[in-house]
Amino acid sequence: MNRTIKEATVKRFHYDSHEQLRTHLNDFMAAYNFGRRLKTLSGLTPYEYVCKIWTSELEKFIINLTH
Repeated sequence: MNRTIKEATVKRFHYDSHEQLRTHLNDFMAAYNFGRRLKTLSGLTPYEYVCKIWTSELEKFIINLTH
């Protein structure tokens, strides 16, 4: 995992400040974790799992956003 992070951030980009590196690293980790397939979700990404449950068990989700 550390090698993946280093190759995707530090080795590919030049940062003018430490804050730029920190921001890019946070964005990369969020995207990596969002797109990662998980065993506990039967090999689905978190987004795919929510979409699957939404279509099969609609009553669990609040449709009215002002509720």
